[in-house]
Amino acid sequence: MLVFSYPIISWSFIVLKATTTTRHKLRNPPPDTYNNNQSPMTTENNNDVPSSMDLDDQINSDPKFSINVLQLLKSSQMQHGLRFGDYTRYRRYCSARLRRLYKSLKFTHGRGKYTKKAITAATVTEVRFLHLVLYTAERAWSHAMEKRQLPDGPNARQRSYLIGRLRKAVKWATLFAELCAIKGDSRTSLEAEAYASFMKGNLLFEQDQNWDIALKSFKSARVVYEELGKYGDLDNQVLCRERVEELEPSIRYCLHRIGESNLQASELVHIGEIEGPALDLFKAKLEAVMAEARSQQAASMTEFLWLGHRFPISNAKTRVFILKAQELEKELHDRMEGALPAEKKLAVFDKIFAAYHEARGSIRNDLATAGSSENIKDDLSGLDKAIGAVLGQRTIERNQLLVSIAKSKLSKARDEKNEKVTKPEELVRLFDLLLQNTSDLSDLLSSGRDRKEEEVALIEECEVKSLIFRAERCFFLAKSYSSAGKRTEAYSLFSLARSLAENVLKKLKSLANQDQEMIKELETLYKNCRSNSCIEHAMGIMEHEKAPEDLSKKISTVSISGSDKKPEKFLIEKLDSYESAVGDSSTKVAPRIAAYQPTFQAIARNPIVLDLAYNSIDFPSIENRMKKDKKGFISRLWG
Repeated sequence: MLVFSYPIISWSFIVLKATTTTRHKLRNPPPDTYNNNQSPMTTENNNDVPSSMDLDDQINSDPKFSINVLQLLKSSQMQHGLRFGDYTRYRRYCSARLRRLYKSLKFTHGRGKYTKKAITAATVTEVRFLHLVLYTAERAWSHAMEKRQLPDGPNARQRSYLIGRLRKAVKWATLFAELCAIKGDSRTSLEAEAYASFMKGNLLFEQDQNWDIALKSFKSARVVYEELGKYGDLDNQVLCRERVEELEPSIRYCLHRIGESNLQASELVHIGEIEGPALDLFKAKLEAVMAEARSQQAASMTEFLWLGHRFPISNAKTRVFILKAQELEKELHDRMEGALPAEKKLAVFDKIFAAYHEARGSIRNDLATAGSSENIKDDLSGLDKAIGAVLGQRTIERNQLLVSIAKSKLSKARDEKNEKVTKPEELVRLFDLLLQNTSDLSDLLSSGRDRKEEEVALIEECEVKSLIFRAERCFFLAKSYSSAGKRTEAYSLFSLARSLAENVLKKLKSLANQDQEMIKELETLYKNCRSNSCIEHAMGIMEHEKAPEDLSKKISTVSISGSDKKPEKFLIEKLDSYESAVGDSSTKVAPRIAAYQPTFQAIARNPIVLDLAYNSIDFPSIENRMKKDKKGFISRLWG
């Protein structure tokens, strides 16, 4: 075999060598084939014989690379931190991704001494080089966004570094667009241009300058994504439309800064309600603008009005926090009846709580530094009490919103997809919280010496609400006992809830200012309590009447072996037959190999012997047969 394989290898090498030589001759023809007016390898029949230039283009023609840029970036961002706004995690992912790309492409910058290698069109021989440039831009952008999301905001030095990283992102995004224009197909080139325009708009947006150029960049990116959203598969169309929606707030803000829009600063809040990584920079800028507007408005705010009391506000920070909370309350009140989802309402409540807590913290700092001035301390204490009362009211409203959400899920069918059904115990817990909130608010309102009519009215409202919450809590507690099958307890609790609802109804109808919506809810609760108590009563009677019958059925079916069914044989009992002892693989049944422990079996009992004649027998005397004791000499004398 070795003797014959050697010539074959040799001939193949010769053929390969000849082919290579021929190709080399085609690429580099001898000098005598050139003349002044003809190109290389030109013959008289130019249409039949291809030129060396054509062959060279066919050999060296590079394939066009294709990258779905938006889909690639969206999946990377959502899987590595940006679903939760964690830019640090995403930046580390980009660094690790770049490290793997450099190593797999063998495009490292030297060992020991750093020697930078530039990425040009000639360098890009495969699609991973384009990924290298793209993720470098993403790393710089995520690093800038990480600095933007610092707790107290970036200081001057950090802001300078942030803008530097955005410039770096623009540089790499522009290089990516240039390389894709040469090496990528038309769609990839368009997406790369849109990505570079978006990065350039972000840089100008952060620099607060050249708003017309930033507007032009955002608009060009939007046009590209609008066109790309008309083609491709459904997922790609959805991603493009989402990116268009994310770009729209930035465009409107640029128009506002240029002066071509009539939007007010307070109306800009509604623009940025869309979620997405492309909007984080806009939201940070918007928050800065709103803070500036609040600080300007706070200069004219001198006092806080609450239930007829007027409390002066001297601290500028306290004014800003109170104004922020009041704006959020106004937004929540204006949109409470609209189509604002419950999750958004809860998020607004959280922002209100944060603003009021910051205001109270500022007030308490002022109290600590107030010194011995009693008037200032009284004003600050009254302001702290007023804000605490407002905070308690908003807490009750938020918990009532949670109750309404839980009630809507309680009435839904259990087979509904992606919907967690609420248990009655969860509603009982929520009403416990509401009772605690009303008690705390009532105690806070009763702590003052001079109470006005508004405070007294609010205390009475808290008492009425606590009675309503007690009735609701009792109703859902009865529901939980009913679901557990405890009919007696459920019937008693339903009856108690009905009496509580009836008492509250009488009290509400006797008031001058009647809340018709609350009265309607209580009437519904009263009817539900009455119907459920009747149902529980009937179910309890039925179960009581049916209990002996069920017990007799259960006793009649009891057997010594513990089962009426014919027991399935174990493997050890049917070794002569080819049957499986494991059972069906789709059902979780224990394999029947051998019985452990053995089952009880009926066995015969030994007879019981009762010896009753023993006590009635007269036995003969046997004293004459008994051995007598012998006496000694002394005993004989004494007889």
